Amino acid sequence: MGKVLLFDAGNTNTKICLADDQGLGESYTLPTRPANTADDWGLKIEAILAREGVAASDVEACAVTSVVPPLDPLIARMTNRFFGCEALFAGRNLPIDLDNEYARPEKVGADILVGCLSARLTYDQSNLIVIDFGTATTLACVMGNAFKGGLICPGVLSSTSALASGTAKLPEVDLEITSDTLTWGTSTEECLNQGLVFGFASMIDGLVDKLSQQMDDPFVVATGGLSKNIAQVSERIDELRPELVMEGLWMAYFNQ
Repeated sequence: MGKVLLFDAGNTNTKICLADDQGLGESYTLPTRPANTADDWGLKIEAILAREGVAASDVEACAVTSVVPPLDPLIARMTNRFFGCEALFAGRNLPIDLDNEYARPEKVGADILVGCLSARLTYDQSNLIVIDFGTATTLACVMGNAFKGGLICPGVLSSTSALASGTAKLPEVDLEITSDTLTWGTSTEECLNQGLVFGFASMIDGLVDKLSQQMDDPFVVATGGLSKNIAQVSERIDELRPELVMEGLWMAYFNQ
């Protein structure tokens, strides 16, 4: 089979990955700017393909998960013009094989469902909680083959930016950690670092404990840009899967 272009279009960034029957290749990240033109996106994708040594004619399909509606027609036009194929959008013309029990199923982000599908097809445990540390922090609950619902919380980076922009003396700070033991900070940067990383980890642990009262012994999977940092100090995250959404998108395409 040929190459499949995978797009995970989020509110802040769009991840792009080439996949084939051997699985996922290298991932690339571009800023999500719906105001860009289809040609702008196409030329950037062509540069990625050139770096990977792949010709446009080698691309047989484009599969997309998107939570940015203004971006969708641009991607559709770009894939048609540059690769001569129709864009397959998860949840629309690319089925997601999960029972969606949300009150308004059409309101669930495709990225959440695709991540849940990946976790469902990967793990044997009946009850799963899929946590995505993105622009927002989301906890998605899966029981059997059903997406039951979840929680939406502030994102780590958006919280960091809000603190830096809304205060006079609080600087932006990196969220790297050097120890999995909480200590009080002795500088403003340390105070922010410890408060944000351990604060979000404690929030996750507490929420998983609460959800566990309704889900027997859930297996907790984390993905997203800062999942590694938070998981390092969380007591309830069982496994990290940085490419969980891309894996689910590929599974959805491969199993259709």
